[in-house]
Amino acid sequence: MTALTTALGLLPLLYADGTGSEVQRPLALVVMGGLVSSTLVTLLIIPSLYSFLGTRLRAVTGKNK
Repeated sequence: MTALTTALGLLPLLYADGTGSEVQRPLALVVMGGLVSSTLVTLLIIPSLYSFLGTRLRAVTGKNK
């Protein structure tokens, strides 16, 4: 939720066209991209990887929880 509010707060910087917008626009784009990608990694990739590796480890060691 915090990442979403931060990304929404950066939208005015992304669409600004006044003085200094040449610096603000790329900065806002990079920060928003980082927020979105880190959120997706945290919510999708890490749990999937954890589940996959846990299954493989149990298969190799022969231990069931």
